[in-house]
Formats: sequence, C-alpha cells, structure tokens
Amino acid sequence: MSEVKSLPQPRPLLGLFSSLRVAALGLGVTSCLVNVLALTGSFFMLQVYDRVIPSRSLPTLFGLAVIVVALFAFQWLLDLTRSLLLGRVGRAVDERFSGRAFLSVALSASRKPSPGDGLQTIRDIDTVRGFLSGPGPSALFDLPWMPFYLALCFLFHSWIGLTATAGALILTGLALLAELRSREPTRQTVAILQERMAFAETARRNSEVVVAMGFAAMLSARWAEINQRHLDSHLRTATLVNSLSTLSRSARMLLQSAVLAVGAILVIRQEATGGIMIASSILVSRALAPIELAIAHWRGFAAARQAWSRLDRDVRLTEDTRHDVALPAPRQSLTVENLHLGAPGSKMPIIRGLSFEMRAGEAVGVVGPSASGKSSLARAIVGLWPAFGGDIRLDGASLSQWAPEARGRHIGYLPQDVSLFDGTIAENIARFDPEASSALIIAAAKAAGVYDMIVGFAEGFDTRIGEQGRALSAGQRQRIGLARALYADPFLVVLDEPNSNLDVEGELALAQAIDGVRSRQGVVLVIAHRSSVLSGVDKVLVLEGGRAKAFGAKGDVLRTGPKPAAATGSFVRLLRAGGEMSS
Repeated sequence: MSEVKSLPQPRPLLGLFSSLRVAALGLGVTSCLVNVLALTGSFFMLQVYDRVIPSRSLPTLFGLAVIVVALFAFQWLLDLTRSLLLGRVGRAVDERFSGRAFLSVALSASRKPSPGDGLQTIRDIDTVRGFLSGPGPSALFDLPWMPFYLALCFLFHSWIGLTATAGALILTGLALLAELRSREPTRQTVAILQERMAFAETARRNSEVVVAMGFAAMLSARWAEINQRHLDSHLRTATLVNSLSTLSRSARMLLQSAVLAVGAILVIRQEATGGIMIASSILVSRALAPIELAIAHWRGFAAARQAWSRLDRDVRLTEDTRHDVALPAPRQSLTVENLHLGAPGSKMPIIRGLSFEMRAGEAVGVVGPSASGKSSLARAIVGLWPAFGGDIRLDGASLSQWAPEARGRHIGYLPQDVSLFDGTIAENIARFDPEASSALIIAAAKAAGVYDMIVGFAEGFDTRIGEQGRALSAGQRQRIGLARALYADPFLVVLDEPNSNLDVEGELALAQAIDGVRSRQGVVLVIAHRSSVLSGVDKVLVLEGGRAKAFGAKGDVLRTGPKPAAATGSFVRLLRAGGEMSS
C-alpha cells in the first residue's frame, strides 16, 4: 500500500485576512470618506474668513452652516460605522480562533511547558480583540492620509507645507522611538504578569494546604514581591509611553501655533488670506492627529502585536496533519519499538531503548522504583509525549497516523492525578460528548464497578461534581475517572497507579475492570506501586533508570527479580511479598 502523504497547512492567522477582505475593504472606504469629510472644519473656516466676513452676508453664513452640519453628521455616522466594523473584526478574530486557542491550552501537556499559568493564549485573544475594537486601529487607518493633508498645506502655501512636513517628521520620529523603546518593556511586563497569575492560581488550587499548615503569610510575602515587580514593570512601560504621548501632543500643539505664526507672516506680506491662515492651522492639526493618537495607543498596539505573534505560533502548534485515510479501530496489538523518550521541551532522556509488545487480551503491570520512567511511559503510549526516537504502534500503525480525536476514541487513560471537570457525572464519564448515549455511559459505569455508587447519589448521573470534582472524595474521583477511561470500550487502557486512593471494594472493582478489558480482547497497561493491582495482570515489565530490567510472565518476574539492580530487585521482592500476603 502506498504511503499517504500529508499536505502542509497554511498559516491560520494569515488566512484570516482573506476571509475578512470585505470588512477590510469597508474599513478602507469608510476611512477614506471620514478623512475627506474631516476637511469640513478647515474649509468652513476658510469660507467664513474669506467670503462671509468681507461680504457681511448672513444668508451665506446660514447656508454654509447647514452644509457643515450635514457634513459633520455624515462624518459622525461614518466614524461610528468604522468603530462598529472594527468591533466586528475583533469579534471575528475571537470567534475564529478562540476554539484553537482553547485547544492550545488543552493540548499543552504534549508541548514544551509554557510560562505562567498556561492561559496566555486565551489572554492573547482578548488582547487582540480589545485592541481591534478600540480607537487604536482607527489611527492606523488614518495615517496613510497624512500626505494628502500635507499636500493641501502645500497648495495653501509652500512655507505652510514645509512647516507641516517638518512637524510630521518630528512626530513620526517620536512614533518610531515609541516602537523601539516600548517593545522590550512590554514583553517583560507580559512575562511578569504570567508569573503573577500562575502564582495566584497555584495558591487558589492549594488553598486547603495553605490554610491547614498556616503558611498563607509567607505566600503573601512572596506575592507582594512578584506583584511589586509587576507594578514596577507596568509603571516603566506606562511612563515611557505616556511621556512620548504627552510630548507628541505638546509638539502637535506647538506645530499648530507655528503654522498659525507662519500664516500670519504670509498674511502680513499679503501672500495669503486670513482664512488660509486659520484653515491651515486646523488642517495641520488634523493631519498630525493620527500620529499623536497612534503614539498614545502604542502600548496597546505593541501588546496586540506581540499577542498576535504568540497566537499565530500557538495556533499553528495545534494544527493536525491531514489524514486522508481513516485507519480501522485497533484490535490486535500494542508495540513499543526502541523507544527513547523525554519530557516535552527537555533534551534529557527518561526512557532509553525500551521495546516490548502486548497482544489482544493481555494486561501488563509496569513496576519499578520512583523516577524509573513508569508515568513517562504511560504518557508516551497514550500520545501525550512525543518520542525522541523509536515508535509506538497500534496494530502496526504508529500513533501519528491517527488524528488525535480518532486515536483518543481507542484509548482509555487514568492518570495519577485524576482531573474531573465542572459538570455532571454523566458528562465526565462520556468525555463531554454531546451525543453520548445513556447505554454507553451506564456500561462504562458498570465496567468500572461504580454504577451502584453513582445511583446512590440523590441526583444520580446528573449530580454536578464541581471544579476538579471537589464534591467527591479522592476515591470516588478515581473510580469515576476509571469509568471515563473505560467509556465506549477502548482497545488500549492505560492506568497509572489506579488504586492509590481506593479501598478494598474499589480495588476489587478495579481488578474486575481489568479482567473485563482482557475478556473483550483489549490490552491494559497498569502502572503499579502496590502489589494488589497486579492480581489482574499476566505479564510484568520492570523498569529501572528508564530501561527494561525484566519483562515476562508475572510469576517468573516476581519469583526471580532482576539480579543486576539491587534497588529494583528489592522493589520486586516487596511486590512479591505483598502479592503472597494478599493471596
């Protein structure tokens, strides 16, 4: 069978521009009309000074006033339309990428750990949307019209045009200075903000430990130090941008006065009229206003640009390679071939050259001392951590040949730290599938031996368990997590210390669940620290230092133990002794 090649995907944020082409065209046309209508005040002043006052004609003034009111009303309507369009553009960005940003957060376990609390991608969307919906982009749309206004100043008089151009160059220099000086402070402020929010979130999640052991005051001192650094960084950035903003505003007002002075000189020399003197002053103010507004909002622009860059990078990381052929559900084997593995973002290997195979209907217990790579192996087998080298295959196909959602339907995973979501028990068991059938949910609960416990609750499967399942005990969370792992009868079930919080009844239900997976010809990998969970397995893999020290039938491994490793041998002997006592 010929290999199916995946096609490269375009950068998603660049594709946004093509989909928003109509909105961009509308913004361009609206900005054109707004900037043309912005000449209303200047030309009204010109007509008043040069036509109305010399002729002393009130009807002319009244007619001009009616026209000006109509033009200003139309300008207000267009300006409002532009603001509403920008708001729609901001919303379109959010709607287009909020789902992918959430996926970036949800899939972060398989990538290099991100700084902070891991929610920066969500904040980046808020930053971009907030900037697009504010007045900052309006200034950027108005900037290209500055040469048009300067050209009109030259039409009034060359000296007025030269004075306005000199002022435009000064303000442009201030804008470039704002860009160069604010880039790094903005980046530092965001980094410290991530650290600050991550510390606050950690304190919230561990509030019980903090209160019970009385170190809230120490954490408050640590918070004060982080918050002080955040405030200092924020103040430095704000001071820089505000200084340049006030300087640009003062420079613009000074320039407006300079143009008025030049116009006065020209009037005295009878080279211009009084109307031109006043109108050019207003025109220059309008010409340079976008630069002043851009500098005033430069901090938001810099933050939005950096957020856009991070968003583009994170969204591209969540893109899946196209899979033109949907593979059949695995039913035969799990194969680990010469696996070399480390944590995402790290170059230090945890698993080195590991190989073994599991056939349908087999259960393998993985044992070994702490830090031997057991949980890392579990994360690799379920597709969380990419391998440095080697491969993991289901029915001969590597995990990468499945799309994550398709692969996930064939995998059940119970991690050490069971994390449930705010919702009902049924939603958690069904992995929040909106089309999940009651039959599948009940079957998973019965397979995990938790059905009677669930229906014993007042609201049964509709019981809401709160964030992290705080309404349940640790043992109850673990058993519901087991039911979630068994939902829809996945072929591969990986259980990482599944009995750490279970009582005798729970351990019995766990053993029956493992037997149930084997009887329906699935495969079970059990990470074990306690011997009782090994009663349901028929093979044992012993790890030490990321390498396999023994692999084979449970009786053979537990009877002999690996001779080269004293620490591992002691661990296996402890498991063997525990198994004899339990039997």
